[in-house]
Amino acid sequence: MARYLRRILLLLMSLTFAVTASAQDWPMAKPLRIVIGYGPGSASDIFARLLGEQLSKSLGQTVIVESKSGAGGQIAAEYVARLPADGYTLFLTTNTTHSANPYLFKTLGYDPVKDFTPIARVGLFPFVLLVDAKSPIQTVQDLVNHAKAHPKTVSYAYTSSTGQVAAAALANSMKMNDTVAVPYKSSPEAMTSVLAGQTTFTVLDFASSRKLVQGGRLRAVAVTTNERTSLGPDLPTIAEASGLSDFGVLAWMGFFTPANLPAPIQERLSAELVKIVSAQPMQERIAAMGADPTPQGHAQFAPFVVDQLAVWKRQIGIAGMKPQ
Repeated sequence: MARYLRRILLLLMSLTFAVTASAQDWPMAKPLRIVIGYGPGSASDIFARLLGEQLSKSLGQTVIVESKSGAGGQIAAEYVARLPADGYTLFLTTNTTHSANPYLFKTLGYDPVKDFTPIARVGLFPFVLLVDAKSPIQTVQDLVNHAKAHPKTVSYAYTSSTGQVAAAALANSMKMNDTVAVPYKSSPEAMTSVLAGQTTFTVLDFASSRKLVQGGRLRAVAVTTNERTSLGPDLPTIAEASGLSDFGVLAWMGFFTPANLPAPIQERLSAELVKIVSAQPMQERIAAMGADPTPQGHAQFAPFVVDQLAVWKRQIGIAGMKPQ
């Protein structure tokens, strides 16, 4: 028995030494990768390249962006979850994989909490309710009245879980019966459908819709967040415009690694990313891209992720959506 215990102790000591040595060598052994779940040109791709360039400078190591798109980010999430936690692979993802998917799909090949180490939040992405600028719809109540006056004719375009859940929750809560959901592959396609009269409204992020709103082609009616946003301070929230006290859908983006990342690497990555996002030039660039730059280190980001799971569970329930 004593010999057996000694072997176990030696094994544990060797594993501890290996982890410590790995943490000491990081990040110089090889380039880092930022894996994203969406394709080129997506918000994830743009932010990954922007932040990856700065992270490369701060760490003195090459940072490569790798896309594994499809299935609402599930392909990328499952891929990263199975990789070693050595600090060389980061996962830049959103509320889709870590807040919404657990309640939109009956089975997932990953656990958003157990399979990942939270590193840092990049920012929040307010979504906005949009209609054709030529439409008589000026307010949320106008949309509700229109839907009730013209049953079975109202539809909404969506391209993401955030837009889908927000639109469905609004329609369900305000008794906009028979409202039809129409999926599109991209934000430009969704906006084109509204402009062409193929759909009545859409819910998209500020970044995607800003040019058409500023150009007078789309009308921004309200934001989906709990509070008004600095990106559109004059826009009411859907909650205040509709009287729905429990309405609030928020998109966010942040970095993770596979679970069980050594603490020294987690601390360094978290500190570097928060420093990058907090710098004034980066704050201005992120805001110009339609996001609220609100960095969080891992200590704050971890409970935020858990909290958002509860928030999205509630909103998806309000939307009346069932897992597929």
